[in-house]
Amino acid sequence: MKELLKKDFYFDLPPELIAQDPLEDRSSSRLLVLDKKTGVIEHRTFTDIIEYLCEGDCLVLNNTKVIPARLMGVKKETGASIEVLLLKRREKDLWETLVKPGKKAKPGTVIGFGDGLLTGTVLDVVDEGNRLIQFQYEGIFEEVLDKLGEMPLPPYITHKLEDKNRYQTVYAKYEGSAAAPTAGLHFTGDLLRKVQEKGVKIAYVTLHVGLGTFRPVKEENLLNHHMHSEFYVVTQEAANIINSTKQAGGRVICVGTTSCRTIESVANEEGEVKAGSGDTEIFIYPGYKFQVIDNLITNFHLPESTLIMLVSALAGREKVLDAYKEAVRERYRFFSFGDAMFIK
Repeated sequence: MKELLKKDFYFDLPPELIAQDPLEDRSSSRLLVLDKKTGVIEHRTFTDIIEYLCEGDCLVLNNTKVIPARLMGVKKETGASIEVLLLKRREKDLWETLVKPGKKAKPGTVIGFGDGLLTGTVLDVVDEGNRLIQFQYEGIFEEVLDKLGEMPLPPYITHKLEDKNRYQTVYAKYEGSAAAPTAGLHFTGDLLRKVQEKGVKIAYVTLHVGLGTFRPVKEENLLNHHMHSEFYVVTQEAANIINSTKQAGGRVICVGTTSCRTIESVANEEGEVKAGSGDTEIFIYPGYKFQVIDNLITNFHLPESTLIMLVSALAGREKVLDAYKEAVRERYRFFSFGDAMFIK
């Protein structure tokens, strides 16, 4: 197999196609349907997804919930402004964080948030320059965070989000993500009910999305890229639903790259999903042999990102890049608040 290079996944994207705001109605997004065998493309609306789902299929959804993880604080000693992004809870009040500007946050630095409602002390510098911060507060951390924190929108979204719930899926349940599993943002409760009425099973898994999702691939050779670990949970119930679907000849359709990475992380070579929890660093790129997933509902991703590499592993790099060129020509909306794609 020839060497895979980052530049092989580049495409030209006009900046005005980056969606800055969510649509009024979640399910009214456009839907590009790509047949991974033939490369044939159809242009539909997201509510039409129901036509592509069959009785006996299984939709896999990531029920993680985004926390308002962006905190604006001041350095106690100098009053300098500091931004802290919560990435991963290490222990109860000990978090791995991304701090800007990092040079102001040496170990021992104390940061105050919300006039003293919350205080953080930098304990250590870890991988990638992230900071371990121990927080002190009174009451319940989640309530303090809800009061002080902002939704951690990706850097390419510059508009202010008016409604925090628009960066959550309607089925979000378990708090812990620094970014939303955005393919799920297109589903409404009504659409999910119609899906189930059609005889499609739903399996919920949890993957707490870290900021590694947005970190650019710096290595030109993909094999040198290191994925950040993310915490997942696959319940026995979810494993049973997925496994019984495969055994009965149904399709497993993942909603989002996060759901895909979760079930591929816990599958054995026979394609059986094992229940469990832990951290995954799985990196899926062309040449990867999928164990479980048959089809994927996803958004349009950044050029040269690990996400477009995953999609290319499923549908073929040339077909994906052709579909993206078509999406640009047809003025689809890209990235987190953008339109959707179904790889059938």
